[in-house]
Amino acid sequence: MLLPHLREELCKAHLQLPAQGLVTWTSGNISVLDEREGLMVIKPSGLLFEELTPESMVVLDLDGKVIEGKYKPSSDTATHAYIYRHLPHVRSIIHTHSAYATAWAANNREIPCILTAMADEFGGPIPCGGFALIGGEEIGKEVVKTLSGHRSPAVILKNHGVFTIGESIQKALKAAVMCEDVAKTVHLAYQLGTPEKLDHADIDKLYDRYTHVYGQK
Repeated sequence: MLLPHLREELCKAHLQLPAQGLVTWTSGNISVLDEREGLMVIKPSGLLFEELTPESMVVLDLDGKVIEGKYKPSSDTATHAYIYRHLPHVRSIIHTHSAYATAWAANNREIPCILTAMADEFGGPIPCGGFALIGGEEIGKEVVKTLSGHRSPAVILKNHGVFTIGESIQKALKAAVMCEDVAKTVHLAYQLGTPEKLDHADIDKLYDRYTHVYGQK
């Protein structure tokens, strides 16, 4: 079996999506890239999360050709492959329809940066890209275009949902969890009043501190 360690890691990571309240039923997916082999591993299409095993994961090349796997890959495979080909620093991609972030996407609105937690993790607002149909590379193109010039590891797409990227599965997963968390808090803040957006200079300072000082560097 190809890439057994990545298959195992990916299978475990998928269980975090329902555990964190980011998905329902079979929606959502994670992929991971093996840079050395030039292969990606992704969730099979339409399987329940509790049905997933390392053996059920699908291995593909970056053109979306199945190299190993008994199931059809995720319907978002072309999206993941496009992002890997055009954002070479990315090693993992996560897609969810988490409720609050997707509500912002349904309104075609970026999530404004009114929280220090957003400045820390996303370096500004979470941008909203345009609408694209599922199945081809169109979504991937929209993700890459929308994230161009942004520090955010998360993007929401009009009428669709959330995509996050990272240098590891853990970083992409953190971005997905934090995206939903701040989407909810910002929504609640606007129900209470008219919160002020953080100043750009303060966002830069907060992002720099979080990136270079916070945690066990």
